[in-house]
Amino acid sequence: MSAACSWRNTKKSMLFFAAGGLVALASFACGSGPDATPGDVHILTVDGNVGPIMSRYIDRGIDHAEDNDAGLVLIRLDTPGGLLSSMDDIVKRIFAADVPVAVYVWPQGGRAASAGTFITMAAHVAAMAPGTSIGAATPVDISGEDIEDTLASKATNDAAARIRDIALARGRNADWAESAVREAASVGATQARDIGVVEFVEPDLDSLLRSVNGREVKLDDGRRVTLQTAGAPVVFNGRSWIEKFLDIIGDPNIALLLISLGTIALFLEVVNPGAIFPGVFGIIALIFGFFALTVIPFSWAGVALIVVAIILFALEVFITSHGVLAGGGIVALVLGSLLFTSDNPSFAGPDVEVDRRLIIVLASVLSVFMLSVVYNVVRARRQALSMGVETLVGRNAVARSLLDPNGFVFVNGEYWSAETENGPVQPGERVVVSEVKGLRLKVKKDEDSSSSVEVQTEGGEESD
Repeated sequence: MSAACSWRNTKKSMLFFAAGGLVALASFACGSGPDATPGDVHILTVDGNVGPIMSRYIDRGIDHAEDNDAGLVLIRLDTPGGLLSSMDDIVKRIFAADVPVAVYVWPQGGRAASAGTFITMAAHVAAMAPGTSIGAATPVDISGEDIEDTLASKATNDAAARIRDIALARGRNADWAESAVREAASVGATQARDIGVVEFVEPDLDSLLRSVNGREVKLDDGRRVTLQTAGAPVVFNGRSWIEKFLDIIGDPNIALLLISLGTIALFLEVVNPGAIFPGVFGIIALIFGFFALTVIPFSWAGVALIVVAIILFALEVFITSHGVLAGGGIVALVLGSLLFTSDNPSFAGPDVEVDRRLIIVLASVLSVFMLSVVYNVVRARRQALSMGVETLVGRNAVARSLLDPNGFVFVNGEYWSAETENGPVQPGERVVVSEVKGLRLKVKKDEDSSSSVEVQTEGGEESD
């Protein structure tokens, strides 16, 4: 096996183990949980936008609580809203839980807005800290704007029906719940308790656990459970570091950067096969970038345009278009970035769309980079060849046999089969190489040579 082949296999192995290691590490980190005993109160803390990472974290936390026969799962919630699909997953998981689940809107100043309202209403026990709010659950599009026409009516009616059923199932104020969707109604903690939206308003965790102690709740399987939370051990099951990291990359701006930079890095690996870093970085960036697409609502049209942009950039290096392909790539990149996130109805806000400033910066940087690449490629192609058989054209050679028209010449320290273009050439006469055709040269007499013939020897010396 050659050294080059061995190096390629080594690179492939390194890329494979890098990708596999990331997947294994993520699986291990996401699946872990703290030690617990039966009857413990498990505390989950969620904040930020409702999305797949939050949904997976809550699912993992409830699974861990069920495996350890927890007395209660208490979710401390602070969210401005998020994705409808992730909210549905969380609500379904709470209803299907084999242990009681409470939601505590916390800390003071926090809120359970939009999708958070549904999650709070789905809990067996709903509580709020003083100074918090709940409501404003009207569906909007991905940019945070109101949905128009028929789509708006369908989304609103569907959300209103669901939250009303959730409220009725938990014995809460269904009329207010519906108004939170249809009229974007919102209330503070005290008013929410007074009108039957939540059961408790408590300033801290300890006082809440004392207040809910002895309360009976009905689980989805029909069992009735009396909460024993006063003095019960508390287990804090926080998000793992990998979940926090994945929550960070679950941002359309980060996803766009990862996919764009990862593809460019792989392109650099192709045109510079000796470098290993671009390939490793590109694989890792694309793995996380495409994982981010499972976290955010995206448009396939936007992703396709970004891929087309990168392909056009790559073609610019191999095809002399004087910037036309690169210009098309920049246009495709900008359009793809604008269409990157979908506009499906959700409870998401403007945090779930690509920042226009990032699009401008990314397009500008890539424009400068591609202009530099185009300039260097064009300049390199205009330079005279400095190596290869094509460099023999225009050089002087010495006939080593009679050329009439075929024979041999000596040029650049080598013997070549040659064919003369303008009459017989005597041995020792100078000729000029006019063309290279495979392993044969076409030559013509050097009209500028002197009448005295100088013969170039194989040692490189000349003699009369």
